[in-house]
Amino acid sequence: FLYHAGMVFVIWDWHVKNDVLYGGFLKYSMTFLHTWRMPLLFMISGAGTYYAVRKITPSAYLGERTRRLFVPLLAGIFLLVPVQVYIEKIAGYSSLRDFYKHMFEGIYPEGNFSWHHLWFIAYLYFLALLITPFLNMLRSKKISGLADRLAEPLTKPMGLNLVIIPLFLSQLILRNYFETERNDLVNDWASICHYSIFFMTGFLFLTQKKVAAAMSGYRRLYLAETIIFTAIMFAGPSLVRDERTGEIIFDVAEIIISWTCSVAAAGYARKYLSFDSPFRKSANEAIYPFYLLHQPLIVVTGYFVTSLQVADIIKALIIILQSLILFILIYNSLIRPFNSMRVIFGMKISRVDSTLPLNMTRPSGEGSDERRA
Repeated sequence: FLYHAGMVFVIWDWHVKNDVLYGGFLKYSMTFLHTWRMPLLFMISGAGTYYAVRKITPSAYLGERTRRLFVPLLAGIFLLVPVQVYIEKIAGYSSLRDFYKHMFEGIYPEGNFSWHHLWFIAYLYFLALLITPFLNMLRSKKISGLADRLAEPLTKPMGLNLVIIPLFLSQLILRNYFETERNDLVNDWASICHYSIFFMTGFLFLTQKKVAAAMSGYRRLYLAETIIFTAIMFAGPSLVRDERTGEIIFDVAEIIISWTCSVAAAGYARKYLSFDSPFRKSANEAIYPFYLLHQPLIVVTGYFVTSLQVADIIKALIIILQSLILFILIYNSLIRPFNSMRVIFGMKISRVDSTLPLNMTRPSGEGSDERRA
């Protein structure tokens, strides 16, 4: 959320831009965040998948993934993404309705059709399609035993760095043929392989207590490693004369940081955030709609706020707060209470009837009890 709010002000191209753009600290901090934010999400998604599939059939898993991923993806492509593209190209259309008439005219950025930030959902669904035929094998005792043996060296100090080897080899091979971060699935195989390794690492190893404990126990080492390679990533290219050598230094450091910082983040989270609360339960339910809505809200808010005659820091605060407030209002009034909207936004069906006061349920029969509610 903060990263995409920053896109309004950083020097990189985006849908809406402030009249004054910034490099320097903002650019460096966002480059650092971009290096590990999506790999970490794929790793967590892999762990979540492990827990989700333990007791369901492959067909049930695919059906659940279709409902929770593919349906929101389609809905977002037709309801949310067009708003962003329209705002970006607003000078060429008389209204959003007029834009919809031209929605299928070419692929973004030259054309109008895109899935924008929903590429993450598309990639998760693609991974679900890939692993479904092998689901029974992946959760078999044989694979579990193999994962236990492979996990043993990962629990040593800095042992988790072994995962950097397949990450590095995959990129060494595939980046010769595919540009990274295209987010179009079809021509993005270097990135897909990179993210898939994070996903499978989460599936096979993050769910093991001894590996998770190693992440927590050695979190400071992985954080120190992250700091060192962040300095190399930013300073290294300027210390060599050859431009290509500088690019290689940057790319190698970037791959290492994507892993070490993800491990450090998971380790610190396990150490300091391993507790439950009413807020976590509510936030956990809201996080998927928040992901779907946050970027369109930032784009729309940014379009109006960037024209204000106030300091840029005030603009940034307004964009952040107003986008967050808009989400809370939309979520609580239009999404959370209605099962039809919950389906569109990938949430579980609620047995709470939206026509009843909060926390009341309509009994399903004589035997209904409080625990079921």
